[in-house]
Amino acid sequence: MNATPRRLALGVLTILITVVAAVSLLTAQDMAADYPIDWWAPSQGGTLPAVLHLDNPSGTLGILNTSGSLDTKGHPFFEPLGTNGRACVTCHQPAAAMSVSAAMVKERWRKTSGKDPLFAAIDGSNCPSLPQAKEASHSLLINRGLFRVGIHWPPPNAEFTLEAVRDPSTCNTDPVWGLKSKNPTVSVFRRPRITANLRYVTSGDAPFNSKTGELTDLDPDTGRHVAMNLMADARAATLQLQAIDAALTHLQAKAAPTAEQLRRILDFENKIYLAQSGDRIGGLFSAPNAPDGLGPAALEHGQPGLGDNLKLPVFGLFDVWKDLSKSPGLTDAQKEFRESVARGAEVFLLRPFWIRDTANLNDTGPGNPVKRTCTTCHNARFTGMDLAPGFIDLGTNNYPNWTEPGLYSESGSLPVFKVTCGKSAPPHPYLGRTIYTTDPGRALISGKCADVGSIVMPQFRGLAARAPYFANGSAQTLGDLVDYYDTRFDMKMTRPEKSDLINFLSAL
Repeated sequence: MNATPRRLALGVLTILITVVAAVSLLTAQDMAADYPIDWWAPSQGGTLPAVLHLDNPSGTLGILNTSGSLDTKGHPFFEPLGTNGRACVTCHQPAAAMSVSAAMVKERWRKTSGKDPLFAAIDGSNCPSLPQAKEASHSLLINRGLFRVGIHWPPPNAEFTLEAVRDPSTCNTDPVWGLKSKNPTVSVFRRPRITANLRYVTSGDAPFNSKTGELTDLDPDTGRHVAMNLMADARAATLQLQAIDAALTHLQAKAAPTAEQLRRILDFENKIYLAQSGDRIGGLFSAPNAPDGLGPAALEHGQPGLGDNLKLPVFGLFDVWKDLSKSPGLTDAQKEFRESVARGAEVFLLRPFWIRDTANLNDTGPGNPVKRTCTTCHNARFTGMDLAPGFIDLGTNNYPNWTEPGLYSESGSLPVFKVTCGKSAPPHPYLGRTIYTTDPGRALISGKCADVGSIVMPQFRGLAARAPYFANGSAQTLGDLVDYYDTRFDMKMTRPEKSDLINFLSAL
């Protein structure tokens, strides 16, 4: 999207200086002197303060640790647990909303000449067999913030066959790492999900997926049903299983973390909340009369559950910012930005459009098409996830709505798989029995043809700190993300509507 996402007059230079000075003052007050704003390296030690406000392109990200300041020396989240020098923090950086951004990755490559553990061959390169010293071998991580995820092929009871018809990463056709190797593996490339606000992400123990009527997965330790929203393909039922999986694969640990290490990792992860806390034009969100859904404190005190459009809005009410014309103490630029965010909230909550051809939504009861709003899918309070198991085929992975170039183009960055569904299997509800996809998503775990391309939607918090967007990193900006939805569902949004929606998303 070439148009600026902000329809704002920036005002005189003193306005910007005032806002930046306020942000800088808050950062200096709340942040330990040794806190590394740009990168937290494994084993570097230092204190993670209880409250952080970290600069990003839109303003400031707020991080709140409800257990107080943390000495990271020896803490298993911040220390290497495997053989490649990485720690959990390597891919879950505080300055990038407990994830990584492509801009951060590029800068890390430049500073370390590609020698940081972030670029470990196992998944920080397009394929471990490539020459690791070459920047091109890490292009998907550097340009899109994508890590390679290797998944054993085939899943139990697979209803389809899989063929790599385009493989720019070379890994799916690699004799050691590929689909036809001794250990058949599918390589897909995905963004790391944020390690914060997890009380909301793991909320829910319904025995059934409310969309499909199928049983939800069980926590093997407690026997309770789980929300199935932790990972892009919902393959890990609990945070503990996710931590074990990450240690054995991404950190290349020789053994699973100990019970004590797991306890400390999960205790830390469950007490971290984050959200955007200020905007470089709109000012800090902690000021009097700010919407109650903004900032990390809103997530600390809020309760998980199902949001709606009016009575219990997903991100709270923004009425206090609808008309700031008589508000003292605000610059014109601050007023305009905040009013834009309030209008964007109304676009998110109330702007209807026709949702169509979306597997694991339209085919589960609402009808095809169905006229709804963004909150139909993004309905979980304070995070904007889906309260039900959130895997859904939005279209970003599957032809013809995918974000890659045309079907037979050789210029795409991601692999393309031809999926052929068995004659006796229920087909994909909108794409039939032959599907071209860059990531089969949930189908790699469930084995179901109908799940091809479905990905668990991530939360919306801290978006401004962690571009690019979508699980495949194809939207470089929030403008690109909004443009995709506008095109995909023929929403016909006006330029002001798009601008307001972008400002709203940037404030979350």
